[in-house]
Amino acid sequence: MSNTIYIRTLKRAEHTVFCVSDGQKYYYDAQFNRRIPFSSGQQVKRSILDTVSEVLNTTPSPTTFLFDVTKQKELKEGEVYGTCDPTYPDQLLGGWMKAAKGGKDRTLKRRSPLSISAMRGLHPLLAGLDSDNASFDRSDRPNNVVVVRDEKGNRLSEEEIVAFLEGKDRSLSRKWIPNQSRASGLFVSDIAIDLRRLFAVSLNSFEPEMSDETIEKLKSEGWIASKNVFGDCLVAPKDTREMWAKALAKAIVNWKITSNQSRTFSLMDTLAISISDNANLIAGSIRAKLSEEDSSKAQPIIDESLNNVETYITLQAGGFIRTKGETADALDRAEQSLIDKMLAFDFESQI
Repeated sequence: MSNTIYIRTLKRAEHTVFCVSDGQKYYYDAQFNRRIPFSSGQQVKRSILDTVSEVLNTTPSPTTFLFDVTKQKELKEGEVYGTCDPTYPDQLLGGWMKAAKGGKDRTLKRRSPLSISAMRGLHPLLAGLDSDNASFDRSDRPNNVVVVRDEKGNRLSEEEIVAFLEGKDRSLSRKWIPNQSRASGLFVSDIAIDLRRLFAVSLNSFEPEMSDETIEKLKSEGWIASKNVFGDCLVAPKDTREMWAKALAKAIVNWKITSNQSRTFSLMDTLAISISDNANLIAGSIRAKLSEEDSSKAQPIIDESLNNVETYITLQAGGFIRTKGETADALDRAEQSLIDKMLAFDFESQI
């Protein structure tokens, strides 16, 4: 049995914002001379972990923010620590890094069992940016408060404001927000789940993942002593594995980017999901091909005939891609397939 599960997800975005940076982050595709919007792997990972916590109805792990007061009595930002405690699902699945200032304490680090790509265009010709001008208009309200200050910061009276605006066609209750970038098109994101690390935390004392106190805590809570290719480890109890595997599967299938602005909300509905233990095959299961008639156009393709690849296609995919395999329960079946594949792995006896 393979140690890795690969998942490719195809989503559709409509006039939306993934992450705000001059409107919308993008990269430049040199071959097709286009700006392509994207959502970083870190943002996708955060969205998945937030969904896991939501499904489990648990509060995400707390974060410690350290600050130092300088000799000048100014506040200087210091380190940021996670809990480094795998009893929090977002920590176990997301990994952690704790490097103490001064090097007195051992650095604790856990590599996440989830490798997550950026969400980017399925093809440079199938995703892009458009711009619009937004406005903040309250000119219809008679109770607005308008404050105008002079060059010294003094507030002008209403008569002084009226005099200042003489000969100027300017509204003081309306603001224009020009050149707002929006993303639209078909987007893919890839995930690899390392089953060897998924529910196991290392006990390697030379590259520690946890403190001694956390290790003792896990043992007292029923975590199982075992061994994998990385050495001695502790494995989460069976009931915990089953509960968190179901939550992770649901999150991978149903995650949404939660930083959408209210005026640019998009369902970002999933059109298809492919699952395999072969990275090369899964890349071909959801792909695009240049049109033979017009090289400035590309056709999205969902290949349903690849061996060793399970492909699940939703009903709305038929509106954008030629396919025959759409089903109403596609995402439910994809979720169950992920659960079955994760729980079929022998976490307690890897070696």
